[in-house]
Amino acid sequence: MQYQPLSQVRDTLKVQWYRSRMPPERFRALSRRSDRQGWKQAGGHLGLFCLTGAATYLAWAQGLWLLFVVALFCHGTVASFFRGTSTHELGHGTVFETRWLNKLFLYLFSLISWWNPFDYAASHTYHHRYTLHPEGDRENLLPLHPNVGRTFLLQLFTINLLTQPGRTFGKGGLLSTIRITMLDALGRLGPIDIPANEWLQALHQDQPAQHRRSIWWSRTQLAFHGAVLALAIATGQWVLPLILTVPSYIANWLSYFVALPQHCGLMENTTDFRKSTRSIRLPKPVEFLYWHMNWHTEHHMYAGIPCYNLPALATEISDDMPEPRSLRGAWREMLDTWERQKSDPGYAFDTPLPATAKTERRRPAEQGEASIGDLAPDELT
Repeated sequence: MQYQPLSQVRDTLKVQWYRSRMPPERFRALSRRSDRQGWKQAGGHLGLFCLTGAATYLAWAQGLWLLFVVALFCHGTVASFFRGTSTHELGHGTVFETRWLNKLFLYLFSLISWWNPFDYAASHTYHHRYTLHPEGDRENLLPLHPNVGRTFLLQLFTINLLTQPGRTFGKGGLLSTIRITMLDALGRLGPIDIPANEWLQALHQDQPAQHRRSIWWSRTQLAFHGAVLALAIATGQWVLPLILTVPSYIANWLSYFVALPQHCGLMENTTDFRKSTRSIRLPKPVEFLYWHMNWHTEHHMYAGIPCYNLPALATEISDDMPEPRSLRGAWREMLDTWERQKSDPGYAFDTPLPATAKTERRRPAEQGEASIGDLAPDELT
């Protein structure tokens, strides 16, 4: 499918989003950023990464191979939430009140997880401004397949080497990620053979300055992980790349199961986030690892509100929101929708709203309600 240039989309596509009402003073309170809460979230996640990494190294050094496998599985589970989860919220710039702390943790987590924060900043800006309007947002291109095939699951529970980005931007396996990083470091993508590459190329054409930053970042990643590999070869400590270079591609099971329900099976081209985005309830430890992005409808409505305030936001506007799904219920909903989409590709699940829900705003938007934090590159602000 041919899409118009993104510069034209910005001129022609004006989405008037519905946002649930709340008192302006409550909105301002929920929008406050906190270094203390930022350290609790980002520092806590980094601390878990260091703890599981140390356990993996010590088990390897002692030759305790069963313990090594268990520790590495835990390390990968923790690290897999760096890629597209911690980097997502840090990219919004809303985690810390002190801006340089957002940048420090963003670049650190991105470096470890092979994430490109510059490409993602451009992509995710469009995603928030034009959520699931494909001419302006192809970060998640519907329909998405809730894959539970044996080969795919085997990779999710071991090492994700071979999966392709497909219709979701930035979500391929290790080998496809390294390939794209190398092509980006050279300043070229190669043939447009998958939807995610088409979107990446469209972003590069639209934002050449951001693309230049992306190229330098890709070169930095290759240099860093090349140095890790060289150190491992020189010292004989082959465990180092497992701890520092590939952990975000090991044991991707949990990050996949909790992240796919964000938009999968829902409606395109709607101005109501409650129809295009899904919130789910999770156990508190998983919600922490997921940076509270299970409250995803609330995040899209008010993307400038820090992630640690999303549970309070969900409570504040609950009368206007669909009932959050359970994780099992969300997957059942997605799988049933996918089965129907095989014969009816245009079908999407229409999320029912409660009787108390509104559909139209009765007052002008409060200043800052449409904020997406500090996400947008300078050229898109």
